[in-house]
Amino acid sequence: MKIILISLVFLTSVLNAHFQVILPQNDVVTNSKKQKIELKFMHPFEQTYMQMKKPNYFGYFLDDKKVNLTDKLKSKKIKGVQTWNYETKFKEMGDYIFFVDPVPYFEPSEGKFIRHITKTVIDVYNASEGWDSKIGLKAEIVPLTRPYSLYTGNLFSGIVYYKGQPVPYAKIEIEFYNNTGKLAPTDNHITQVIKADKNGIFHYAMPFKGWWGFAALMEDDKTIKKDGKDYPIELGAVIWVKTY
Repeated sequence: MKIILISLVFLTSVLNAHFQVILPQNDVVTNSKKQKIELKFMHPFEQTYMQMKKPNYFGYFLDDKKVNLTDKLKSKKIKGVQTWNYETKFKEMGDYIFFVDPVPYFEPSEGKFIRHITKTVIDVYNASEGWDSKIGLKAEIVPLTRPYSLYTGNLFSGIVYYKGQPVPYAKIEIEFYNNTGKLAPTDNHITQVIKADKNGIFHYAMPFKGWWGFAALMEDDKTIKKDGKDYPIELGAVIWVKTY
């Protein structure tokens, strides 16, 4: 019986979804106070962390330009695990699309690398435009719903892109950033799963307030060599939105 229980615990732990997280202090900024953005690689619902190396790229997109902030990231340990922070004061009005392209993480239980290109949008001084920009990431979700100032129960819609083209019937995993101590009725409730339609469009109504992560998963057209063997890359297009 002990062996069976241990096996079940291990199976549950490896099946839970990994998410790259990019979590701003606020999704709408209306003052000049310093704002913090946190970068983590974790299981958002269970609030368990994995090591995150300094990303290959971190920055924002505004007015058709990408601004590289990678060298401005500061290291932070949470429960002994590596995470990253960035702090800034916003001076210019606009919808800032912050994004991170992490160093791919090798998951031995799945025999693949995980690279989740992740973004979130911060509206600064009520700009309310630019949030639906396609910013040219290899994999990205472009929102069809304005991705800030959302209420609980709002329907969030987006299009999944890979190399600039919509991804028909893309699989999308959804998790709540559970810093509230909520309990899931079953393990299957932790990660919600939906699929996009033939045009790469998906919809989801968020049932309670807080941050929600949407990860559209696909296999990349490249592999990474490790210990003399080529491994596939799970490429994720991830976006985080907040409901009130």
